[in-house]
Amino acid sequence: MTTQHPSAATTPATPPTSDDTPIVEFSDASVSRGGHTIWSHGNFSIPKGTVTAIVGTNGAGKTTLLTIELGLLPLSHGHVRVLGKPAGSINDRIGYVPQSYASDIDSNITAEQSVGLGLTGARFGFHRQSAQDKQKISDALGMAGIADKASLRLSEMSGGMRQRVAIAQALVADPDLLLLDEPLANLDLAGQRGLVDVLSQLNSTFGMSIQVVAHDINMLLPILTGAVYLLDGHPHYSPIANVMDSKLLTHLYGTKVEVIKTPQGDMFVRPDQEEEPAGRRQHLHTPKEAASFHAEPKGAAERSASAAGATENPESPESSGRQAH
Repeated sequence: MTTQHPSAATTPATPPTSDDTPIVEFSDASVSRGGHTIWSHGNFSIPKGTVTAIVGTNGAGKTTLLTIELGLLPLSHGHVRVLGKPAGSINDRIGYVPQSYASDIDSNITAEQSVGLGLTGARFGFHRQSAQDKQKISDALGMAGIADKASLRLSEMSGGMRQRVAIAQALVADPDLLLLDEPLANLDLAGQRGLVDVLSQLNSTFGMSIQVVAHDINMLLPILTGAVYLLDGHPHYSPIANVMDSKLLTHLYGTKVEVIKTPQGDMFVRPDQEEEPAGRRQHLHTPKEAASFHAEPKGAAERSASAAGATENPESPESSGRQAH
């Protein structure tokens, strides 16, 4: 980001306005491991300054999608651009919080030392810190809401606090894009709410683009602008209003799902209370059927029809091009 993040004591600047500039672009992207296709025909872009959930069933390839964006796993077909550059070529502008952070990091170091690893390439030991480095660490702790926890050891902190330390470590290098893999997992309700508040602040105050892998999107719904959903082996992107559809979510998760809207306008999802027959199978659909579950932006249908002529399967699973917010 071009501007320096203020410390916790600084009055926040006016939130920047989101635009249609893509933070990530997938073009006919496919990924395979051991001869097995994890997902294919990824054709979508995610606008800059948005908060995006990455959802799907276990094994659908949600974490794989983040790995692709970081350039840590090669594509079997197509290409991905992140921040306008080939994936993996600009990781110094990406903050990443892996799912295993809380268990992998040395619990005897302090929060301040942990965040400092984000400046030293995760090499622990004696590193002379400049006044600027110390200020960056302090700012990152403040942005994560734990400025007063700097001297605490990770072993003295709750799971929610440790997740905030992980986010502060990802923020210390001043990234434009923040990737989080299951950050709400294993947190109690208060911890989840606190973490969502942090993400909301990062997005609304600093305009940071955020992607969150999540199984349950209920807690994230107030801050989500869109979702990448992995349906029938293909990743799609849509604004969150289009994703909050009972039929789509039922087919996505292979179990009946209801989308509930309160009189106040709030929405949440829950499993349908109606008992399902034994031995049910996960719903499977052709790319054409999957595409019908979401709205395509103007021109996407024409692009899909044009691209289809070059493939054996005449129906491209393209979900969307650039979405306007």
